[in-house]
Amino acid sequence: SGLSAAAHAVRARRGAFRVGWGALGAPVAADAVIWTAAPDAEVPSGITTVLDVVEPEAASLRTPEGVTEVAVECLSRPQAELVASATGEPSDTDAELPLSVPLADVIVPQAGDGLAVMVGRDARGADIAVDLVEHGPHAIVTGMTGAGKSELLVTWVAAMCAAYGPDRVTFVLADFKGGTAFEPLRALRQVSAVITDLDDEGARRGVSSLRAEMRRREAALAAAGVRDVSEVDLPRLVIVVDEFAALLLEHADLGDVFIDIAARGRALGMHLVLGTQRAGGVIRDALAANCPLRISLRVADPADSRAVIGTDGAALLDGGPEGRGCALVRRPQDAEPQLVRVALTGPGDLRRAATRWSQAAPAVSPWLPPLPRRIDLADLRGADRDGSDDAGGDAVVLGLADDPQRQRQPRELLRPGRERGLAVLGAPGSGRTALVRAVAAQRHDALLFPSDAESAVDLLAAWVRGDTEIPELVLCDDIDALHAELPVEYAQEFAQRWEQSLRLSPSTTWILTAARASGPLGRVLDALPRRALLRAASRVEHLAAGGETSGFVRDRPPGRAVLDGREVQFAWADERPRQSAASSTEIWAPARSVVALVTAGASDAVGALRAARPEWDVRTAGSDVPTTASPCILMADAEGWQRQWALWQQIRAEGEVLVRAERPSDLRQLVGVRDLPPFARLHQGRAWSVVGDRAPRRVVVPGLGSR
Repeated sequence: SGLSAAAHAVRARRGAFRVGWGALGAPVAADAVIWTAAPDAEVPSGITTVLDVVEPEAASLRTPEGVTEVAVECLSRPQAELVASATGEPSDTDAELPLSVPLADVIVPQAGDGLAVMVGRDARGADIAVDLVEHGPHAIVTGMTGAGKSELLVTWVAAMCAAYGPDRVTFVLADFKGGTAFEPLRALRQVSAVITDLDDEGARRGVSSLRAEMRRREAALAAAGVRDVSEVDLPRLVIVVDEFAALLLEHADLGDVFIDIAARGRALGMHLVLGTQRAGGVIRDALAANCPLRISLRVADPADSRAVIGTDGAALLDGGPEGRGCALVRRPQDAEPQLVRVALTGPGDLRRAATRWSQAAPAVSPWLPPLPRRIDLADLRGADRDGSDDAGGDAVVLGLADDPQRQRQPRELLRPGRERGLAVLGAPGSGRTALVRAVAAQRHDALLFPSDAESAVDLLAAWVRGDTEIPELVLCDDIDALHAELPVEYAQEFAQRWEQSLRLSPSTTWILTAARASGPLGRVLDALPRRALLRAASRVEHLAAGGETSGFVRDRPPGRAVLDGREVQFAWADERPRQSAASSTEIWAPARSVVALVTAGASDAVGALRAARPEWDVRTAGSDVPTTASPCILMADAEGWQRQWALWQQIRAEGEVLVRAERPSDLRQLVGVRDLPPFARLHQGRAWSVVGDRAPRRVVVPGLGSR
């Protein structure tokens, strides 16, 4: 007597697969049925698998692919009952997860000492609670793109905002995956700040400020004589980061801030929720060790799943649309991760949360507002904003500094006579001149270095010779522009004399501004101990000026500088400083009765000088010195005077010699002057006057200005 068994799958689904048994044709409620029949019974259509059993060692398996001889393994009834008793109880996977769970449908727990909220529902219909205080103090959330990680973070924050007011919890939300994930949460009273990767400098400033928040909370606990935030009236601060890996990629140095918070945050009431696509290689062991609360949506690699929740389960989650929002939650007390469907947050949920706490005072940001783009000098002078900047004596206010790591914005000061000085570098329009103007408005005894090249060179020479005393405060705007106006030999002397001047007066405070710090002036600027970097024309120039790569901001506002490692907004003053005299050059008048003027185009120059000074006897050079009552000016070019060498020698010995500034070589060849004469601008009537053995002096010859 043989036995035929036919297996028929009724339906397939996720979770447990129930197998039923019965006589051929009998209805059986199961996912798959094994029917038994006599050996000669007709098999109904649709059944594709038939097992013909003659005896245990003699059986055949019929499928559409053919017939296979097999040996069957028998199971006694007691054995079958034992297996059924062990597997008959329903498990978490015996039922399906709901396809959608609105946030409003999950039960909000009663407010206790922690931050417990329901974030989703399991297959049994039970709401799953997570509590950053009890299960944390910190959490890691992983999930590949499209798995629903951002929705989970939004739901978690929204659930806490619905349950607890700003007096219990506040949030700092950091979105580094495009800047829009947390936008719907901005209006909630508990959200104190939102930082994004769209504001690079704001993100760095915000994360750096968290160190100051730790110090502030430590001081509050110390003042109250307690060790835990639960014993003082201080709200917990939850820092939620979406795409933690992207944050570290852009600001690798900020990773230590999170490690510090993770290590000390429990007692201080500071909690981290770090979202990332994968934890491996992103979250350091020192950080992960303090994050016992783990949630993982679908990940690509089983190793990533094991690193977060201890099993491969997150890598096996459905990758289709139904799998979005499925997560495995593992709290410290869970033996195995719990499969849940994450609740979805809608506009109505946010409106209800906002309405519930509409009368509560909004959360206070853990950092001060950004520096203003402009701040008037009058608003800073005489007002110590936080009592921390010593503005005594003759200190001048440079501007307002931003110190996020200490939650301070003190005035930035300079103390003339006590500090060596400041080099200010920046592109045109970046605010260099405005700073000089603000300092000059406070110290009317400050010397504003001449912007005229002739006067500038003369003043440096007087300082080096000791003819003029160097004052306590010197302001020089665009020192490199002055340097660029000078011919090579004068430019070299200009830089050397600046170095000498700085050495000669160690008690003087210098403020020097320039567009760049290259070339010979680089040594002058390097001699000053402090350097302020305004907006540079390019990243290359920013780096060349001594800035860091991360400190280059292309659209940095005018007057915003990096000084001593922190941002400073320089003060604005409307008062224009007094201008130094344009030039100390004298208008020439003959010092002797006969003057030899060396100039090209002598015949044309004669007419111009006669027109300007008709009372003078102006003529081209002849063979003899004329005797006239009025001063006589004889003109010729260098070759002409060499042809009349006797006349030249006579005038050189008894009269005055003028050499046009356009031909300094004539001064060397004809007069024998080897040292650099005073710098003179070209084509503006400048000449050097030499009388006897005296050093050349610069003069302006009337009528020769454009020749």
